[in-house]
Amino acid sequence: MRFADIPGLTEVKGRLVQAVNQSHMAHAQLMLGPEGSANLSLALALATFVNCTNPQESDSCGTCPSCQKNDKFIHPDVHFIFPVSTTTKVSGKDVMSATFMKEWREFLSENPYGNLQDWAKIYGGENKQVNISKAESKHIIQTLSLKSFEGAYKIMLIWLPEHMHPSAANGILKILEEPAERTLFLLVSNDAEKLLTTILSRTQRLQVPAFSSADIESTLIEKFDLEQPKAKHIANLSGGNLNLAFRLVSEAEDDTHQLFSDWMRSCYTKDYAQLVAWAERFHQGNKLWQKTFLQYGLTLLRETLIAHYGNNSLSKLPSEADFIKNFSKVITPSKLEGVTEQLTQAFYHLERNASPKILFMDLSLQVAGLIKDQ
Repeated sequence: MRFADIPGLTEVKGRLVQAVNQSHMAHAQLMLGPEGSANLSLALALATFVNCTNPQESDSCGTCPSCQKNDKFIHPDVHFIFPVSTTTKVSGKDVMSATFMKEWREFLSENPYGNLQDWAKIYGGENKQVNISKAESKHIIQTLSLKSFEGAYKIMLIWLPEHMHPSAANGILKILEEPAERTLFLLVSNDAEKLLTTILSRTQRLQVPAFSSADIESTLIEKFDLEQPKAKHIANLSGGNLNLAFRLVSEAEDDTHQLFSDWMRSCYTKDYAQLVAWAERFHQGNKLWQKTFLQYGLTLLRETLIAHYGNNSLSKLPSEADFIKNFSKVITPSKLEGVTEQLTQAFYHLERNASPKILFMDLSLQVAGLIKDQ
């Protein structure tokens, strides 16, 4: 992975390059960004850059032996720690990052913007509780006590450290604060609030923003050869999440708008028989479709709020203009806030494996009550 492989984020990439070139790079960095952002890919690009034997002014060369090994995620001085769980084949003391390195390399090769669910699907830990165990902290200390094989830096990349067991997090505090010379910690996180304050205090935070719609649009056109209108529409729906955008291209249904508008109509008329049917339909869809449906709804609610204030220049979904105009006539800003909160909560619980049928039935009833007061 090179910086050039990452869309946009010129300022963030520039700050990392400048820190390396001026030898002002912190030995422990927290790459903090939302799901689907470039925090993991930036960490991989930085690891490649600092050990490149023929670095360019603003990026690694991509051709030296070090870069080639990093491209395959097999550099002997770049180590990875990540959340895992038991599987049908792995249990007990074997539930360690090292056991799943083959699957980890596959995950990174397929999509470095993937999330925890994508990772669990690859290594076989779906619907299991993941963590980074206390044994991993011992492995980190032992690994970093050795001399580097060939690179200028020994690098420890910890993905989603918010899933570290408290004893594991406490176990690495000393080495995190006082590592051996030319050792680099890269912590890649989606949620700083779940990290111990002692971890936060020992790292330099780099805030990685979500991708812009324009960057996602251009990436989709280049990667999938999409027509510009479709790429723009998916980019707007993705909310800056490049991973979601990739999945929308390959799996999401094209009739999401019609389905959402029909559902809203059923909620408005309080057609309870239809709402029960909607809950069954939602249950039958796969998890990606369910999440996409809710994400689309949240985006459409934002557009409706914009319509209330007449600022159409900010609209990202011009193709849905007629629906938004009509919908804004029957829902006030205060009701919009309530419906948005309900969809957000549903999305949260869906990601945590709530029953889709029960969840959507409850959501429909709540939305129906909000849209059309008794």
